[in-house]
Amino acid sequence: MNAAPSAPPPAHTPMMQQYLRIKAEHPDTLLLYRMGDFYELFYDDARRAHRLLDITLTTRGQSAGEPVVMAGVPVHALESYLAKLVRQGEAVAIAEQVGDVATAKGPVEREVVRVVTPGTVSDSELLADRADTLLLAVHARRGRWGLAWLGVASGQLGLTECEDAELPAWLARLAPAEVLHDGSTPLAAALTDAARTTRPAWQFDAALGQRKLCEQLQVATLAGFNAQDLPAAHAAAAALLSYAEHTQGRALAHVRTLQALRADALIDLSPVTHRNLELVQTLRGEDAPTLLSLLDSCRSGMGSRCLRHWLIHPKRDRAEAAERHEAIARLVDACVEPLRDALRQVSDVERITARIALRSVRPRV
Repeated sequence: MNAAPSAPPPAHTPMMQQYLRIKAEHPDTLLLYRMGDFYELFYDDARRAHRLLDITLTTRGQSAGEPVVMAGVPVHALESYLAKLVRQGEAVAIAEQVGDVATAKGPVEREVVRVVTPGTVSDSELLADRADTLLLAVHARRGRWGLAWLGVASGQLGLTECEDAELPAWLARLAPAEVLHDGSTPLAAALTDAARTTRPAWQFDAALGQRKLCEQLQVATLAGFNAQDLPAAHAAAAALLSYAEHTQGRALAHVRTLQALRADALIDLSPVTHRNLELVQTLRGEDAPTLLSLLDSCRSGMGSRCLRHWLIHPKRDRAEAAERHEAIARLVDACVEPLRDALRQVSDVERITARIALRSVRPRV
């Protein structure tokens, strides 16, 4: 006599089916799933958030015959929790309710509207006021390294190429928050503080990168930026721009210029020299006292970030330095204090413009 067939396993609830579908699209990212006044995390994400954020882990109801493990953060406190996660090198996908609650049949439609990673943050609460947060992509091609970097919050886009021996100096100079690579080549030990993100090798394509750069900058050729002969950097730029657009969920409308840096135009500072001179960080890893902290009396974050860039990208061209000194001397002679007082009232236009372009700007309350 044949045994009765076993009952099929219970199915997930419609809401958990929706959650698992979205989670499958972001398997390596913490997913914050909007439910009313909270962003909820489920299963392994909930356990991970419990460890990282010290938030309460609980269970509620059942789905597929098993208790639903969950943890949540209030919507009004999202930025503070994002800051904690980003500082720990985590990437976070934010799924918002995009459907109409009144007309929805079943769970309200949700979709990921942005992905926050250490190198792609744009919210002021997640950024250092006086330092840039850079996303860097690196690619090895025919014995040379191509580097492409982007400040999502500033619109700063840059390219360079270098030899193996020069790579540590560039990494120390740029100090990226996150590095994109294809996983095929070991990265330098200088990247101790940067989050590392592996991207598919096919994204690092030189022809694709050149095309994406021209489209981004709305030009027919990169010759006007002196960036037309950097194939390894173009390959890195292809992955860089694709990743940045993916995390922001839209085009980078505020990125409209490019800086191609050449090693022979800069004074060579090895990582050891950079560290021992304590230009922007002490030997203990603190922000002060350093050369930057002593010189920085800027009245705005934009000025401080510009000064920082000048210090860690010293030019070989003496004429450029002399012109800068002369301009500062003229300002001082013309009674600079009223101008400094006026600049104190200027908002961070650079970052506000980026948030407007990314549609992430919010009014102050």
